[in-house]
Amino acid sequence: MAEPHELSALEQWQALQTGELSPSELAEHYLDRIEALNPALGAFVTITAERAWARARDVEQNVPRTAPLWGLPFADKDLQLRAGVPARFGSRLMRDFVPEQSDDLVLALDEAGGVSLGKTSTPEFGLPSYTEGLAGPPARNPWNVALGAGGSSGGAAVAVAARLLPFAPGSDGGGSVRIPAAACGLVGVKPSRGRVPSASGIDKLGGLPVAGPLARTVADAALLLDAMVTPGGNHPDHHFALRAPHDDGPLLGHAVRGEGRFQLGVMTSSAWDEDYDVVLAPEALAALDAARTQLDVLGHGLDDLALEPDPSYVPAFRTIWQAGAASIPAEGDEQEALLDPLTRWLMRRGRALSARALAEALAALSAFERSFIRQLSHVDAVLTPALALTPRPVGWYDQVDPERNFAQQVQYTPFTSMVNVSGLPAIVLPVLQTADGLPMGFS
Repeated sequence: MAEPHELSALEQWQALQTGELSPSELAEHYLDRIEALNPALGAFVTITAERAWARARDVEQNVPRTAPLWGLPFADKDLQLRAGVPARFGSRLMRDFVPEQSDDLVLALDEAGGVSLGKTSTPEFGLPSYTEGLAGPPARNPWNVALGAGGSSGGAAVAVAARLLPFAPGSDGGGSVRIPAAACGLVGVKPSRGRVPSASGIDKLGGLPVAGPLARTVADAALLLDAMVTPGGNHPDHHFALRAPHDDGPLLGHAVRGEGRFQLGVMTSSAWDEDYDVVLAPEALAALDAARTQLDVLGHGLDDLALEPDPSYVPAFRTIWQAGAASIPAEGDEQEALLDPLTRWLMRRGRALSARALAEALAALSAFERSFIRQLSHVDAVLTPALALTPRPVGWYDQVDPERNFAQQVQYTPFTSMVNVSGLPAIVLPVLQTADGLPMGFS
């Protein structure tokens, strides 16, 4: 048999089911790879080897093989709480925080039979779209370690792309699964708001962040997403009355069959175009063209679309982004000094917002959601470039001027946040390599 990391996650699951591999053997294999490769990549911030071995043995002895992820390794993004494991949130402020309780998503993946190997790196409190900060080394792109991995699920993307994990959960509040997936040549899925009960977005400001998978294949992403939705393998345990419509049958079956002919829109405009200088790199357009050509050959219908300008989007989204930083637990100059400059700026701006400004921003984004869905409702799905530029070098983002930093993030990732605002699902797929050997994808 090939080395386990050379197999897809689905093939590894099949090897576990047949007894060719045991959960303990698979955990040990990946822990060895993490020990050897992680120092140069910065994918993991915490490695929990002893806990992983104990968990793998427990899965072997006490968890039914019918569990959706039986024995498969994964890692928690370091924004998620796992009882007894440090949760640093990419911040020096939280370096000594060890939670006593686990988050719902962590519990769901455990219920599904997975084996956590540790925590993957994230930027401070998951706020930027790149995984670099003062709390630790950057997450480096396995395709070229001089380049960043994107964010905020950058460590998860590096771990999967470097085959330190078969797949990994991430979270996406403005593109945080899809951006690093695109930068690292992976499949990344942002589910519909409400689809994943344990991280639905319904209880978050603006309904923006949801959990989703990063994987090397569509089938692997569907395998992990199915476990997120129904960790017990039965019906979703929704925590709220509001929820996304549930498809009939597991997503894995749809991913493997790939049935249907669809009418697709193709769009290169974004909600940021009126306020920021968004220029699409030739490589981004080439990836979109390659996707369009392949889908045309498969018999899908294709129409060009252009998004209607909405002058309220940019100020409203900026307000919500800043408001989301207001609750960071930093009090006084000493604690604030531990924050990265961008985080400190966001937190101060968020705390200075009035209730009226926040209410108006939420209303504007709700109106955008309705308009966005109306404009796209005549097609089954919409194609855009995954990113506007090739993967950015480590250190490319301005660490002094927060306004310029924000503009750089917009210019790199203009197509992602409007999908979070709308609550719609999205997927990033790798489709080509540039002349420099870098992955480029479409969404």
